[in-house]
Amino acid sequence: MKLYLKGDLSSVEKGLKILSRHLNIELSMDGHPIQVKNEKGRLRAANQNGQGEITFDQPIHFFRALGLWVENYQKNKEFDVSEIPQFTMSGVMLDASRNAVPTVPEVENLLQKMAVMGLSTLMLYTEDTYEVKEHPYFGYMRGRYTAEELRACDQYASQLGIEMIPCIQTLGHLREALKWNYASDFKDTDDILLVDEPKTYEFLENCIRAVSDAFKTKRIHIGMDETFQLGLGRYLEKHGFENHIAIMNRHLQKVVAITQKYGYKPMIWSDMYFPLFPENSKYRDEKGLIPTDILAGIPDVELVYWNYYRKEEEIYKKDFQHHKEVGRTPIFAGGAWTWNGMAPNYGKAIATTEAAMSACKKEGINEVFVTLWGDNGAETPFSTAYPILQLFAEHTYHQEVSSEQVARRFEFCCEGYFDDFMLLKHLDETPGVMKDNMNTSMTSKVTLYQDILIGLYDENVRGLNLGEHYQQLVTLLEKARQVNPAWEALFGFYGQLARVLGDKAEIGIRIKEAYEKNDYEHMKTILITLDQIQFNVDLLRKKHRDIWFTAYKPFGWEVIDIRYGGVITRIDSAKYRIQEWLEGRITRMEELEEKRLRHDGPWEIVDGLIGGNIYHRIVTAGSFSL
Repeated sequence: MKLYLKGDLSSVEKGLKILSRHLNIELSMDGHPIQVKNEKGRLRAANQNGQGEITFDQPIHFFRALGLWVENYQKNKEFDVSEIPQFTMSGVMLDASRNAVPTVPEVENLLQKMAVMGLSTLMLYTEDTYEVKEHPYFGYMRGRYTAEELRACDQYASQLGIEMIPCIQTLGHLREALKWNYASDFKDTDDILLVDEPKTYEFLENCIRAVSDAFKTKRIHIGMDETFQLGLGRYLEKHGFENHIAIMNRHLQKVVAITQKYGYKPMIWSDMYFPLFPENSKYRDEKGLIPTDILAGIPDVELVYWNYYRKEEEIYKKDFQHHKEVGRTPIFAGGAWTWNGMAPNYGKAIATTEAAMSACKKEGINEVFVTLWGDNGAETPFSTAYPILQLFAEHTYHQEVSSEQVARRFEFCCEGYFDDFMLLKHLDETPGVMKDNMNTSMTSKVTLYQDILIGLYDENVRGLNLGEHYQQLVTLLEKARQVNPAWEALFGFYGQLARVLGDKAEIGIRIKEAYEKNDYEHMKTILITLDQIQFNVDLLRKKHRDIWFTAYKPFGWEVIDIRYGGVITRIDSAKYRIQEWLEGRITRMEELEEKRLRHDGPWEIVDGLIGGNIYHRIVTAGSFSL
């Protein structure tokens, strides 16, 4: 398609050249004429009487409008589409800290899709995966970004009208950074910095200086969430007990002073202030108010309220009001649920996003973003988040959003069928799991990794016909692979996962039953099935590896390789043990003599199947480290 864009294009010219390739359009003076206008207010994409028009305010609105124009022109030559932005900022937080560090080209690919969707901000979450030259062990062998790589991403984003905001940690979530000896003088616990220690602030200034050299923005996210053990390690030994709000405020004031030195306006996660919110909070006075001295102690930072767990709109509205009590209209962070295990939890992601976005609009929240966490190894490719990014994008430009609208726009922006992507949720939302998997059952991860002779989850699986469920899913995913050529590798990987689980999910139950009945003939057929599973797991590993090395740096894949290797090797040992029994060299298999109990781990759930996205708790009742 040839287009001739006329008007003031100075703010979008470089990004237009990038997206012309992405949208498969050619910019030419003999192309279809489109008049471009830069005006405040709504964005518009129209074509009437052979004349196109695009109206936009911010550059990001232009790129969304351009996508809308091309999409509509392909379907209807005459159209007039207008949208009103609901938020001043709507973006994405990409986790680059839990094994998987996206390559610069993959970040650029994400930025292109964000631009066409109209998402204006990308936060790159880096705990220790960015270069700090004063600390060579910071991010060592973890795929950290160099300053040059970050600058390249930042420049590319800027051309597309997208602001990149560094997101680092300045108190907790620093286990990988603090495990080396260089940090021994300034850590409180294994993953929390030692407050009031001068070396702590020298370290943090080095970190903040490093990102300031790489990003143009004057906004920075400095973390500070989930520091539940704050002040209870070396701090307690040195200073005695002090309530965490006081420690938090004092530390935050010192960190904010450093950010201000580099011209930054900082934001933090707000959860460590949640103890202030309940009506019966010990921090409230006799009138039920938060005392002014506590409020005055909170430095000038923006608060980011994260919640991707609840589908009740009232929960979000109430929490927004609590934040306003401390004098802040919060930024809201939702979740794409890319951290459920092996596959995305679309049911929960959509239910929580719909509730949260409705509450945001009613409570006057101006800035929102969606998180793409990668807990416990980042086994789920972050590209599976694109349907949820599309949902966020449509909520960014419309008061009300329909599923048909999201699906239509997703097909254009991401070259895939939304309903086919929704099949992926059924890898975890299996028989026995509540609708939308609100309790986050991680069925596919558990049944992939659990040991077939130890069977820690066999009693949870019993009677659910998971093998049949996954076998049916293989057929559906194969059809999806064929009709989504841009996503062939992704659907091929998940189809292979379903194929493995069709055989493996219940194999431990079959082995134990055959053993207890002394059914040697059945056990011999099981050995053939184990050969098949072993082959298919290795093929699954290779398909996963192809996806990983297309999107991520190599560091971190060794962890996933070891996990797959564990499954393959344990099947080999299981075959050895069974063969020994079949041939009479042993009379008992102690692993199969043990009575199976339902898994009763610390993350067990009531009405779902299985929870606890922690690999080492899935594969053994023993310990890897002690």
